[in-house]
Order: sequence, then C-alpha cells, then structure tokens
Amino acid sequence: MVGLFAGIGGLELGLAAHGWRSELLCEIDVGAQAVLRAHFPDVPVHSDVKRLRSLPSGTELVAAGFPCQDLSQAGRTAGITGARSGLVDEVFRLVRRKRGPRWLLMENVPFMLQLGGGAAMRHITTALEELGYLWAYRVVDARAFGLPQRRERVLMLASRTEDPRPVLFGSDAGERVVGDPDHDPCGFYWTEGTRGLGWAVNAVPTLKGGSALGIASPPAIRLPSGEIVTPGITDVERLQGFDRDWTTPALDVPGVRKGHRWKLVGNAVAVRMASWVGDQLAAPAAEAIPGDPLDPGHRWPTAAWGHAGVVHRVPVSTWPVHTPYEDLRWFLDDSRLLSARATAGFLRRTRMGTLRFPPGFLEDVENHLDRMGGWRGEAA
Repeated sequence: MVGLFAGIGGLELGLAAHGWRSELLCEIDVGAQAVLRAHFPDVPVHSDVKRLRSLPSGTELVAAGFPCQDLSQAGRTAGITGARSGLVDEVFRLVRRKRGPRWLLMENVPFMLQLGGGAAMRHITTALEELGYLWAYRVVDARAFGLPQRRERVLMLASRTEDPRPVLFGSDAGERVVGDPDHDPCGFYWTEGTRGLGWAVNAVPTLKGGSALGIASPPAIRLPSGEIVTPGITDVERLQGFDRDWTTPALDVPGVRKGHRWKLVGNAVAVRMASWVGDQLAAPAAEAIPGDPLDPGHRWPTAAWGHAGVVHRVPVSTWPVHTPYEDLRWFLDDSRLLSARATAGFLRRTRMGTLRFPPGFLEDVENHLDRMGGWRGEAA
C-alpha cells in the first residue's frame, strides 16, 4: 500500500495489523514526517504529493486521509476547491496512471457531505466514476470500536475490480448508549459556551488539531466527583488508538513546538477505525446491506454507494460493530485540573448565551472554580 497525506500514520498502522505493508508515505508536515520515519523506519517518506510522479509498481491500495481544513466546520469551509482539500485531485492524478491500485481508501470529515450543497462529494464521486471506479462510503464513529471519543469520519472505499459494498456495509450494530451523565465522566470543550457546546457522555468530543501556531486545544472532562480536568498529550494519543508518546519524535525537529503534537493527534485517523477497514478487506461479508436509489439533487446520506451516475442510499448507522467499550477514566493518566482562568472564561461565555446545559453541570463548573481559588479577572 501507499499512504498519501499520511499524517502520523493512523490509516497505515491500522491497516498494517491486517497485512498491508507501506511501500511509500507522503506527508508535508515536518513534525509528522519525523513521526513517520521513527515508526516506519524502512519506508521512504516523500514530502509533497504535487511532486510525486507515480506510485510504486505493484501498489494494491492507496490510503488518503486528504486535508480537511477546507471542509470542516472548524476550518475555513472553502470547499473541495480550497487550496488544501483540493489536493484530493492529486490522488486521482496518481491512481489514473497505468493499471492503478486495486483499492482506493479515502477519509475525511462528515461536514463534507453538506458543504456547498454536497459539492465536495459530487466532485469526488464524479472523478471516481470517470476513472471507472465503483465507490461506497460510510460515516463511522470511533466509539463503535471501543474508543471513548465521539469522532465521526467518512470512510470512502473505491475499486475498479472489486466491490466495496461487502466491506463497508457487511454489518450494522446500531448506535448504543455508552454512559450515564449522572455517574460517568462527560467531555466538553471549555473554549465554547455561547452558541454551541461539544458534549459527550463517557467520551470526549472530537479531538481538535489546535491552532496554526501550535497552541493546544484540549477538551475538558467533568468527572463524577465534580472536578474538571483536561487530558494530557499522551492521553489523547491513546484516545486516537496510538501508543503513548507516539508523536514525541516530532519534537526532534528544530522549530516544532510542544503544542504541535496536539495538532498532529487531532488531525490523525483513529487507528482502530482503520483496523476495522483492514479486517473487513481481509474478510468481507458474504452480502452487503442493500440500498435504494436516490433521486437527483439528493442530500448525501450517512452511507451510500454509486456507479455510472446512480447513487444508492444504504440504511446503516455509524456503528458497524460494538467493540467492548472502554471507560474514559482509563485514558486520563496524564490529566490535570482545568485552570481557574479557563474555567472562569467558560462560565463567562455561558452567561452571554442562551444555551441549555445538562442538570447540575454549571453548578459543578462553578464549584470547580471555587475549589481552584476563583479567578481575579472574572469581574473584568
């Protein structure tokens, strides 16, 4: 296989557990390059997909977690033609040559399904069909694989010679309740509080990449005791399915700040999500859950497949399996108390808005601020 926009190797590591061997990795971020070279020491790392002339001979799978900055709600939402997300066309350029790989696996954020009225998906599926691919995609949640992170991602699988439907649509376990807000830790983003609040029971909301300046953006977690903590970098590495200190090699690069590790982890693909795809590729289902044709001008659903201009909606959830769920508390070995300043800032924003919060939540935040000694700048 070849990994394009490889990041810190989430797709590659998960697929490797099922026999896929990386022959080439391509990644432009110098910190991520250092991580890849440390953990994939025998694999060449190319720095710029635009300068990559061709794929290695015999490539059977291309994995591409192409940049999502132009597609996400947290990003610039410039769309599929944005400077970053438009790089997906480089993937099509590379797989167009010669015979092409047997499989093409792409990953991105669910917001791409609705951005610009679905223009991003129309661009991608049109390009795939022009190349002769049968394609399928499914939005999946990392919690389905036991990770306590509410992280949904679009997984798209396409092939000229194989059928991706038994791989992505072979099973559906259905969404499940994974905690009780009265007795389990609850994750939220303390940087929010006026117009929205990322909230997850016995999980953290989707981990963010942080700022372009390398400033970390960790979530907060309300523990059953009422304390408010934030996970450390090794905690969030594990919440993405990596080993502790996976991103430490990035710090060996001159000029890379400690906070850049948060960006690398926040932009990564959850390893267990990739491992599930690898497992399904190795042993696809005998049959796929069927779908129904969609009318032209449809909204892109949670799961679909298509060929020759016809799109079929597939009635599946974002939970293909129910892997034994791991309690969020097991992932907090490196946590620390949310600072008084951050707590006071969050409370100030909540008072400016009209959001409704779970019972007892704001009281816990206020009590946490009192235990932290209050914040002298709160009145200002």
